[in-house]
Amino acid sequence: MARYFTDEHEWIDLEGELATVGITDYAQEQLGDIVFVELPDVGTVLDKGGDAAVVESVKAASDVYAPIGGEVMETNDALEEDPALVNSSPEEDGWFFKLTVADRDELEGLMDAKAYKSFCDSL
Repeated sequence: MARYFTDEHEWIDLEGELATVGITDYAQEQLGDIVFVELPDVGTVLDKGGDAAVVESVKAASDVYAPIGGEVMETNDALEEDPALVNSSPEEDGWFFKLTVADRDELEGLMDAKAYKSFCDSL
């Protein structure tokens, strides 16, 4: 499974033609305690870079952007009951949604783990 990162601190795991999206550990640390997550509806077609979800913390509300375009196939319903999963397991159990991969070329320009770490270190 290939994992990519955006400069907006989203991660994306690719498994065949399905991609799982969430926010990074760095992002959840910056936000603080997550109190609410608004997820897209299943069937919503997202454009790369477009608004996909909203995460609210004790500090602020932040948009989550789609790292690539595609149709939302599934959302993480566990976040409705326990939004703190984003804090405790941001890059595993705290995933936000899964979408189809509309265009593999949109993966170009996303960072691998090493490049993302360097990006975060420079902030």
